[in-house]
Amino acid sequence: MRDGRREPTDGREARLPSGTPPRVRRVVGLVDTDSFAKWGAHLLAAAPAHWRLELVVVATPRSASRAQLGAAFGGLDARLAHLATAPPEPIEVDAIVRGLQEDPPDAALVACIGPVAELVIDEVSRRVPHRPVLVTGLPGISFPAKWKGVFFRARADLFVLHSHREVRAYRELARAGGIEPHFALATLPFARSRTGRGATDAVDRSPRPPSAEDHPRDAVVFAAQPSVPADEHDRRRIVDRLVETARQHPEWRVVVKVRAAAGEHQTHREQYPYPDLVPADAPPNLVVAGGSMAQHLDRAVALVTVSSTAVLEAVARGVPALTLTDFGIARSLINEVFVDSGLEGDTTDLVEGRFGTVRPEWMHDNHFHPAADDDWAERTEALMRLRDAGALVDRPAARRSRGGTLRRAWERKNALGSADRSVLGALALGLGTPVRTAKRIVRRLRRIVRPVPTTAEPVGAPRSQRDGEPVAVVGARPRG
Repeated sequence: MRDGRREPTDGREARLPSGTPPRVRRVVGLVDTDSFAKWGAHLLAAAPAHWRLELVVVATPRSASRAQLGAAFGGLDARLAHLATAPPEPIEVDAIVRGLQEDPPDAALVACIGPVAELVIDEVSRRVPHRPVLVTGLPGISFPAKWKGVFFRARADLFVLHSHREVRAYRELARAGGIEPHFALATLPFARSRTGRGATDAVDRSPRPPSAEDHPRDAVVFAAQPSVPADEHDRRRIVDRLVETARQHPEWRVVVKVRAAAGEHQTHREQYPYPDLVPADAPPNLVVAGGSMAQHLDRAVALVTVSSTAVLEAVARGVPALTLTDFGIARSLINEVFVDSGLEGDTTDLVEGRFGTVRPEWMHDNHFHPAADDDWAERTEALMRLRDAGALVDRPAARRSRGGTLRRAWERKNALGSADRSVLGALALGLGTPVRTAKRIVRRLRRIVRPVPTTAEPVGAPRSQRDGEPVAVVGARPRG
């Protein structure tokens, strides 16, 4: 799709005759970490009714725990609802590939972190005769486009993104890197309205009033992220302001919503977990909690974050939100997408109870396009028909590394860690680690001897809800 116009690619011109019932398709989702498990399962839950869905957890050192999987799988439709109470046990890659060899599905959604996605796509492409259509993608906010996202997933048949803006950015990046674009559009599962529609006009942009449901709306929910911001001082600053908010507003529960308990892994590594930064004298209405974001939003008067996808989930529900810009606006903070959204603010806005409401003109290009624009399922269907006809063409990898079998063993060991117990993997690790270390040292020395001019990362100034923006003032009190 280009600027809202569809592109006739990947066999999409082959359509079923009018009135022909769709063929039942078996589609398997392969997931690993917490965020990829949530995204993959919920994307599949939006698939056409004639797709018979299965889900497999890939065993890696960073695979989500059963508790994380239970939270990730909450709210799925009938085809996958059982996963919330009975999450599948992780399965090793070789066992997964053997299962696909014995009974190949029509398609597989590879919803895994980059190195694991690359490995799984490569293994299936090489080892599974009459392989399934390989669909992949990224969870959450994927703007600005990142080359590694494309690099690891270049061999997949289809790459799913979630906004017109993302599709344009990734298409441009892929072409610049010599990769033929293969991107499709899907409404982000968490950006759908409560009615299940993805259309812009289905989103309630008015602030949600307190309700008399099973639980009152009494929570300001902070969606924590493991690596944004990364600096310990910045993270302590956020915690300090959350503590101040709790003290200023004893009528609120200020919830630090975390994605992992101690010892659990996440998609991105967390060096300074927020629970460790909460002071011992924090007020009792400041709590740290895990679980399902949807359940927390059921009680939320507002959602606060730096750049979490949870803000899109809040917008879809009509919950006021705030994307903190105290540390600026930058690629590393993943908050450039929210510029001019109406949701930007700072921690002073948080303490004073000032939250944003989304601007309608921002929505179409940023995750809230009409459902009719989504083409990922249609294009997957077209690719499955090509597979039926024996016309599915393998895509080239972006990786140009030499080394053959030993190099593949290194990449496998790098992706799977201790989950790879092969002798060749151990050999590749032993040989490859000093080589990689030496290359890194050489690159550092070159940068010292012959510095490469760099352009500083563009950083926007902090923004506030006090800068003339329309705001939702929720229980605001003067600071005292």
